[in-house]
Amino acid sequence: MVPVMSTVTAPSRTGRRADLIAVGLAMLVVAAAIAVGLHYNRPGSGVVIYAFAPPLFGLWLPHVGPGSVAAVVLALLVVTKGPLLAARLRWRPLLALGYVTALLWTFSLAMVDGWTRGFTGRLTTEHEYLHEVPGITDIPKMLNEFSSRILDFQPDSWTTHVSGHPPGATLVFVWLDRLGLHGGAWASTLVVLIGCLAVVAVPVTLSALGRQDAARTVLPFAVLTPGAIWIGVSADGLFAGVTATGIALLALATRRRILALPGGLLLGFGLFLSYGLVLLGVIVLAVVLLTRQWRILLLATAGVTMVVVAFALAGFWWLDGYHLVVERYYQGIATLRPYSYWVWADIAAVLIAVGPAVIAGTRRAGAEFLAEPRRSFREPVALIVSAAVLTIAFADLSGLSKAEVERIWLPFEVWLLPAVALLPPKGRRWWLAASAATALVVNHLVLTSW
Repeated sequence: MVPVMSTVTAPSRTGRRADLIAVGLAMLVVAAAIAVGLHYNRPGSGVVIYAFAPPLFGLWLPHVGPGSVAAVVLALLVVTKGPLLAARLRWRPLLALGYVTALLWTFSLAMVDGWTRGFTGRLTTEHEYLHEVPGITDIPKMLNEFSSRILDFQPDSWTTHVSGHPPGATLVFVWLDRLGLHGGAWASTLVVLIGCLAVVAVPVTLSALGRQDAARTVLPFAVLTPGAIWIGVSADGLFAGVTATGIALLALATRRRILALPGGLLLGFGLFLSYGLVLLGVIVLAVVLLTRQWRILLLATAGVTMVVVAFALAGFWWLDGYHLVVERYYQGIATLRPYSYWVWADIAAVLIAVGPAVIAGTRRAGAEFLAEPRRSFREPVALIVSAAVLTIAFADLSGLSKAEVERIWLPFEVWLLPAVALLPPKGRRWWLAASAATALVVNHLVLTSW
């Protein structure tokens, strides 16, 4: 019996040790990004990174707020009760509970910064979408003229975030305003409501692909993800919710094929929320590959095409906007932010946003993919996580997102969450606690800008 026990436990112990080493190395990368960034921020350094809490975009400002106690209590409840409920509750009530808890967690984190500073004022600054909404009185005219106002140093240049994204992002807030839901409170509420859909969309995708065990494991981690700091509130949280729901619909199309069409429509609209979301095609292909139903891809492509054609007929051509936004990007601080720093400091920001549990799980997914690549192409967790890593790598190497990626890459980061399903059951609660602790520490030490 003794030799059998040793052969069984040794790999597990080795795996746990490797997990801790991976997290330790990640912490070193984060520490290096902080140290080098602070050095660059010193007067006379000769380098400008435009990030005052590197590698995150915000300010070092230890603080507490109205949401502090609620966030801690929610974290304790999810850590102590979440895994058990995830294992025992019926699937649909579990998803509903997960979504509501994610809303409470996200709102509590926002309230650490206060009602105005952390919630209602986030989308109302001069750089944000709501700044332009009052001036948009004719939507067809706005779409037709959108590209002509992207470049900077013109009398009618769009503000930073409007110019940096396709018109779909601005349209969301214009439509909200037309419904009579004016101002920052309604805009932030919409962002959080849609952004938290990603928390259930990822587990739904895994379940539809035949891994409900993994889906149940992932849900509490998705609820307590440190990325919730930026879901509440940045428009990129909304982008993550829209596109994650689109991908979930593609996975569900294995049961009802027609769902691939609305999935494609959502993903097509995602292309007009942010140019970088075209990289989600890697994850989409991974999901379709796992379904082994290529007709799903055809229906989804039809949905995407319908959205692209609709915007083209309205006067906005995606490729024209993309080329102009790259030019606008280098009209601003991107010319000053050094690629040599941000190409690895961006990864440090991602490591913070996903938390230690995802880091350890991603290590396991990578090891599994390298050990059995053929099997990994049929295994949802390993393939989706690998696709997400590849997507982030493409985005990083492009140099088109130097800094602020903790929010910009939220639509990619949520697809790393399935990695936690690879963690040993015995230690998952500790990993869940570590994820919650990461969010609480970051949110109380850094006043994030979005």
